Amino acid sequence: MHYEVAGDDLVWAGAAASDLKNELKRLGICPEVIRKTAVAMYEAEINMVIHADGGSIDVDISPDSILVTLKDNGVGIPDIEKAMIEGYSTASEEVRDMGFGAGMGLPNIKRCADVLKITSEIGVGTTVEIQVNI
Repeated sequence: MHYEVAGDDLVWAGAAASDLKNELKRLGICPEVIRKTAVAMYEAEINMVIHADGGSIDVDISPDSILVTLKDNGVGIPDIEKAMIEGYSTASEEVRDMGFGAGMGLPNIKRCADVLKITSEIGVGTTVEIQVNI
């Protein structure tokens, strides 16, 4: 499955995660796996919209796992370790006023993922790989 995500469009942010959730239900995947995958993908998708002006998401479903790969061409994450701290956020006041940017996205992704890999290069972009085992 492939999704293109528009940046700065919080109205449609989360649409790809919702679509994947419905597809996983259709495939008869365990509800707990669906929940973990949908939450992780939603958080990553929101981050992509808020911080990176969108990007692309690819999802591979195998008998053993679901792999979600998100790639953006944003500014990059200068300190991934710091970004993983609950409550740390670089979101704008405007985004925070809308109820986003509380600094829980990456920690929530980590809690839901069986494997999480984040690579980022300043000025180039970020790739987030989320694996949830079935």
